[in-house]
Amino acid sequence: MTIGSIQIGILQFAPVAIGLLLAIVLANLITGRFAPRLALKPHEVIVVYTMTLAAALTMSRGLLERWIPALISVNYYATPANHWQTLFFEHIPQWAVPFDVEGDSAQWIARSFYEGLRAGSVPWEPWLKALAAWLPPVVAMFVAYFCLASILRRQWVDHEKLAFPLTVLPVELALHFRWRESVFADSVFWLGFALPTLVLTLNGIHSILPSIPEIPVQYRLNQLIFGPMGRPWRDLGYTTAYCSMAAVGFGYFLPSQVLFSLWAFFAIIRVQNIAFSAFGAPLEAMPLFPTSIWNGYQVAGAYLVLTGYMARSAMPHLRGVWRAAAGGKPDTSDHADDPRPALPPRIELIGLLAAVVVATWWFVLLGMSWWMAALETLVFLLVICVVMARAVGEAGLPMTETSFRPVDLVRLVSPMRVLGPSTLTSLALADAVFTRDLRGNLLSTFLDALKMSDATNLDRRHLFAALAIALLVALTFGTYLHITVPYEHGAIGMYSYIYRGNPLLGFKYFAPTMQSGDDYDARLPIFFASGVLVTLALGVLRMRYVWWPLSPLGFALSGSWSMIVFWFPMLIAWVVKGAVLRYGGMRAYQRLRPLMFGLILGEFSQAVLWATISGIWRTPAPFFPWP
Repeated sequence: MTIGSIQIGILQFAPVAIGLLLAIVLANLITGRFAPRLALKPHEVIVVYTMTLAAALTMSRGLLERWIPALISVNYYATPANHWQTLFFEHIPQWAVPFDVEGDSAQWIARSFYEGLRAGSVPWEPWLKALAAWLPPVVAMFVAYFCLASILRRQWVDHEKLAFPLTVLPVELALHFRWRESVFADSVFWLGFALPTLVLTLNGIHSILPSIPEIPVQYRLNQLIFGPMGRPWRDLGYTTAYCSMAAVGFGYFLPSQVLFSLWAFFAIIRVQNIAFSAFGAPLEAMPLFPTSIWNGYQVAGAYLVLTGYMARSAMPHLRGVWRAAAGGKPDTSDHADDPRPALPPRIELIGLLAAVVVATWWFVLLGMSWWMAALETLVFLLVICVVMARAVGEAGLPMTETSFRPVDLVRLVSPMRVLGPSTLTSLALADAVFTRDLRGNLLSTFLDALKMSDATNLDRRHLFAALAIALLVALTFGTYLHITVPYEHGAIGMYSYIYRGNPLLGFKYFAPTMQSGDDYDARLPIFFASGVLVTLALGVLRMRYVWWPLSPLGFALSGSWSMIVFWFPMLIAWVVKGAVLRYGGMRAYQRLRPLMFGLILGEFSQAVLWATISGIWRTPAPFFPWP
């Protein structure tokens, strides 16, 4: 927030959580050497890690970095030129924001937040009233994540045997509390650890002393290669090679076909953009997302097909959950043989239903029409969040992001102006807080935690209790920080995306519609249908032919910011893994595992180190290749 770089809390494998896990494990190894009885057991290490991870994500993109600025930014940035005051203020309920909706723009409470508090104290009363009013949907979302994770765990972990690649390293570190048995005793690990350490240390020194050369970790291919070639090549879309060694380490543990699908579909979509441009359709952006509009609606179709496929595959399990919840004879394949269920089946279903009802009801109070509120809640929780969690559990993506919002589905059948100004205003707020920028999806975190509980014999109910405590602490202390720090430093000089980007995107997008309306775009159903058909074809080919290399999940993720950041490391990982398995076999693959662990821990520990250095001495920080 204050340094403006090194986003150590936004990944599903948050660097701050990994850096602290490394410190805890090293301290535990020393304790195990001299006082074995005092050493943390594997399940205790996992509890510490999952609590830290959940808190880090909640503090950052999981909630607070989106929630707090969204409640105040529209007042500060409303001007006579953009007419936001007349367009939006009258449709915002007073209880939902800390500023006076009948007052002027740039009120003192907003001006002090962005420019710093020159006199007086933090205006806690209006902030606490607004935050308390938002607690029902916030708590409802958390409850839904817990219930969905408990329902999905049995199907994805036990029945489908998903790999959950992001759990490999934490479990490896937790299971061994004797040095000679740990990964640290392997010299190959330290080779991997040294590579990102040397590069990022040099770049960190360069950020302070520019005369010291740096090693670039990003290459903007649009400017270097494709831009000078002119149209249609310049219309391929934003394409940068981010050279993250940690991401190469992640990719090494992914199934080869999934790994290939991720970077291959990213390339295929770029070719599609070039083809559209060659036939006279210049690159047109998907609203609020860094992909083309045709790919955005293809992805929306892919998400719905994937959700239907997952529901169909899980139908025997879901029937068992229903029977157990209804009090009938439980399905032994689902619950009776599980000695440590995370939540009882009845709590799973009642909790999920209650969360959906509460969130929908609250969105109606915020100003949405009832059907738009239901669409917002159901598509977000049961489609977007579930597919994002699948992307982490199956594809091992350390960053989650989608390419469409629930409101984009409305444009398939009508122009957005039919929603009305009240619904559009409430969507601008709700999308900023919940449905955009999902780089902190707690459903994925809870599922990873449940997977790790199996490997460490951790009671799942105790795990959920620990996670609930972590969320409570993060919400309480994090809310305090996210309000007091901007009033102390002035948000205008802090991390720009959080305070001048995400909270304003919805208002910028809906303002022209509210002023002059919009027209129906008949192309969108065609793009959507093509996404549905391609995903269905990919699913059929995957089921019929073992050798078929392209996964429908890769197509669904093809236009996301996640793949913009990680396509190049995934390509490198695919090449390395393929070469190792082809020429060295499984023995060589296993031998290089510590090297990949070292790449991950080396890069993420450097992130924590340089965040600490920059935070204490206010020095510039090196660029880390996962923006």
